[in-house]
Amino acid sequence: MKNNVVPFFKMTGGGNDFVVFDNRKEVLPKEYGPLAKKVCTRKFSIGADGMLVLERTEEAHFRMAYFNEDGSRAAMCGNGARCIARFAYLLNIAPEKMKFITDAGILSAEIQGESVKLQMGQTTGMNLDFPLELGNKELHLSFINTGVPHVVLLVSDPDRTEVNELGRSIRFHKQFSPEGTNVNFVRPKEEHSIIVRTYERGVEGETLACGTGVVAASLICAAKDLVKSPVHCLTRGGEILKVYFSKNPRESFTDIYLEGPASLCFKGEVEL
Repeated sequence: MKNNVVPFFKMTGGGNDFVVFDNRKEVLPKEYGPLAKKVCTRKFSIGADGMLVLERTEEAHFRMAYFNEDGSRAAMCGNGARCIARFAYLLNIAPEKMKFITDAGILSAEIQGESVKLQMGQTTGMNLDFPLELGNKELHLSFINTGVPHVVLLVSDPDRTEVNELGRSIRFHKQFSPEGTNVNFVRPKEEHSIIVRTYERGVEGETLACGTGVVAASLICAAKDLVKSPVHCLTRGGEILKVYFSKNPRESFTDIYLEGPASLCFKGEVEL
């Protein structure tokens, strides 16, 4: 590091974009949150949905730390995990088949050209079709934690859904306090395809894609017998993310994978 300047990489996974740092030499400030908020702010800095930091560890090929655009730390990010896996491969930090540590546990990934197939951890807390009072109306939602919390609401027309307004109301609802939740608006199309729009906690708005969100949407739809594996998920950015899983009795799932593109956009330097 020279003159308080460090290199960064910009990556995107299905429209979810990230600023990525290699911090194996521990050149970044110990508190990552303020740096994430700085570099992720659009128009005033690099701009991204979140920040990924690759750290050294003896327990796997590397450790991933993920921070939202607002500087808050999150346990998991599906598209972020896919991006940092390809980043590690491109920098010869990890082989085509790798394992790495996240706050949500140890994950494995396989590089397939410009695509990455990520094995997700186990899900928790599935709850189907529960009522939620929102103003003068009652919604029936479903919930699942795919490393981070996700609400899934089935809608007839995602294009006409007020994702930011309704998503914000659900995200900050007292029922999900104090951590809050991500919110997915989903329309099943065919046996193996759905449309997903996601309001992301920490970004506090809609993103073009959300990896843990499409996994949550796919599993909830599968639990309701609306889709079967593999599920092709059309995201707001127009990219297709694929979700694979094995459905077991009592709506439990194993062998959960998220697959899709992970692209290196550009690299540069930023002053800390």
